[in-house]
Amino acid sequence: MAAFPCATQASPYSIRKFQNSPTHLAKSNEHAGNNRISYKSCLNRISSLCKEGDLRVAVDLVADMELENISIGPDVYGELLQGCVYERALSLGQQIHGRILKSGEFIAKNEYIETKLVIFYSKCDESEIANRLFRNLRLRNEFSWAAIMGLKCRIGYNEEALLCFCEMHENGLLLDNFVIPIALKASGALQWIGFGKAVHGYAVKMDLGKCIYVASSLLDMYGKCGLCGDAKKVFDKIPEKNIVAWNSMIVNFTQNGLNEEAIETFYDMRVKGVEPTQVTLSSFLSASANLSVIDEGKQGHALAVLSGLELTNILGSSLINFYSKVGLVEDAELVFSEMLEKDVVTWNLLVSGYVHNGLVDQALHLCRLMQSENLRFDSVTLASIMATAADSRNFKLGKEGHCFCVRNNLESYVAVASSIIDMYAKCGKLECARRVFDSTIKRDLIMWNTLLSAYAEQGQCGETLKLFYQMQLEGLPPNVISWNSVILSFLNKGEVNKAKDMFLEMQSLGVFPNLITWTTLISGLAKSGIGNEAFLIFLQMQEASIKPNSLSMSSLLSACTTMASLRHGRAIHCYIIRHELSLSTPVLCSLVIMYAKCGNINQAKRVFDMISKKELPIYNAMISGYALHGQAVEALSLFKRLKEENVEPDEITFTSILSACSHAGLVTEGLELFIDMVSNHKIVPHAEHYGCLVSILSRCHNLDEALRLILAMPFEPDAFIFGSLLAACREHPDFELKERLFEHLSKLEPDNSGNYVA
Repeated sequence: MAAFPCATQASPYSIRKFQNSPTHLAKSNEHAGNNRISYKSCLNRISSLCKEGDLRVAVDLVADMELENISIGPDVYGELLQGCVYERALSLGQQIHGRILKSGEFIAKNEYIETKLVIFYSKCDESEIANRLFRNLRLRNEFSWAAIMGLKCRIGYNEEALLCFCEMHENGLLLDNFVIPIALKASGALQWIGFGKAVHGYAVKMDLGKCIYVASSLLDMYGKCGLCGDAKKVFDKIPEKNIVAWNSMIVNFTQNGLNEEAIETFYDMRVKGVEPTQVTLSSFLSASANLSVIDEGKQGHALAVLSGLELTNILGSSLINFYSKVGLVEDAELVFSEMLEKDVVTWNLLVSGYVHNGLVDQALHLCRLMQSENLRFDSVTLASIMATAADSRNFKLGKEGHCFCVRNNLESYVAVASSIIDMYAKCGKLECARRVFDSTIKRDLIMWNTLLSAYAEQGQCGETLKLFYQMQLEGLPPNVISWNSVILSFLNKGEVNKAKDMFLEMQSLGVFPNLITWTTLISGLAKSGIGNEAFLIFLQMQEASIKPNSLSMSSLLSACTTMASLRHGRAIHCYIIRHELSLSTPVLCSLVIMYAKCGNINQAKRVFDMISKKELPIYNAMISGYALHGQAVEALSLFKRLKEENVEPDEITFTSILSACSHAGLVTEGLELFIDMVSNHKIVPHAEHYGCLVSILSRCHNLDEALRLILAMPFEPDAFIFGSLLAACREHPDFELKERLFEHLSKLEPDNSGNYVA
């Protein structure tokens, strides 16, 4: 350990050499009273200097005290160590430690000094020294425990931090508003919601629930565990919310996919007159980007300018991310050009923005610019390229990205490997995904969940369950996302009872369902035609204080449609209005379809008419409703209006409008629409379109032409098309045609007795 006085080539915090020149202290302290006064004034001055960060002057003052033969007590060394904590001045703190050891046991074995040393080394993240000093403490008080817990939490040893918390409690030490936030942070990092709730209960019992530090930590813990409902309850009980609490709530909503709630909370904060910080606007911009709400995001940008916030890497990156996600790439480029300092994250965000918007050439050009600036496009960029390939099912781009990773030794990065696995899975190459997974040495929970999700999406419940147990055998406990995949795999396979069993098992093991869990189960039950059970699960979801999202509502409305229950459908519609849930496009479509299929076409039209900005899926739902009710004239009128509004129809639109013409026997209109679809809209006809056209030709008794159309289709016709034509031949005298149709049917469905009846 270095001696207290330092060499002449000292650091800014070095202790100057002793000199015989006069000092600012009195030259002598002949009277004991004066000595005491001088010591006290020096101590106060040292404390002030340390708080101000002027450690060099503080150390000089201590040296002057020693020149005047003033005995240095533990309180002086404590202030110096605290100053080193403020500045994270490890080197100077080690020198002070050395001087303490030389001062003898009176100082070195002082409880206050021993605690200060543990705090100092803990705050400087010197784990080995801090733990050794802590183990050697004769008396461990709340401060030393809090310091060592904080250290373990910061370096990722969260379980050890919670063990320390438990030991403190067993030893009867006070768990105060400094210790409890550390335990909550560790619980959130581990997603140990049970432990976190126990700490919450203790905080309430000790009347610490309203402490802003404890409350903010509770918000963070519940958010990281995916329980935003519980976080909101804590938030609402905070008497005086500071910006940290508001930020925590907005971040929680954004990170858990509740973007609408994040934006609402931001507006509530503005109404309360709380000024946003860069963290606030960063989360607000992320939520706006996720919802693709351009006006809100631009308002956030304007607010940042009006508030005079500096365009730092945090704010600049958030703006680039927002503009890129909503397709305003030129605005993203403008923000990028205005940033004075750009780190590698900023560059990579713009590269990802180009990739997200399909501008691969610009992305590659920016990568070359990064290389010229001695910056390297990192694993995040490559992961985004792979994600784009996965979402667009662009197998060629994905393979090229994988090859690049291999050439540049980047496939060992867990994020990159996970994105490669996801790309292969979404491109239908599950075997390739498994090979990448098996060849990866270091596999984190995200990677396991990526492969679990891939198997679950394809309904391979056996492989999903096998992988689920394998990860536990390798010492990695599953989280709620893992359980969600297993439940989804059973639902996609149609094994509803096993999915419900897994749902109960996860709760019995202390894993609480999140919004995705509830929505997955509701959606799966609805698709399986078990609408009543879907509603029971929805009621349980309400009891658990989980607020449904658009997918939850759409799934419930689908269940109403399957049950043909107008009563249930109206109840869900009322629930949406009463709870002011977002009327997103999927929800509006589901409402129109539900009313139409439950027999109330007039109410379906009322819902349709109240929508100010109608997107194509809304038009498709309404045209389909008209077709279902045989209102071909209204369907054709709406189709004409759609084109007048410059909304481009798709395959679903033409399927619905052709079906309407078929049911109404509008032969000329149907044929014209089919030609329009192929010639003007360049849509390749599918089996559904051919089926409608065959039905139209059959209705006008043009059966020979219908058969020629079937045989000329670019793909093999199915039994449904042949059966439809055969049914139309009942009153037709051409027995030869009937025999030819029956011959085709018997080959396709030899065991279907209905064909013989037809």
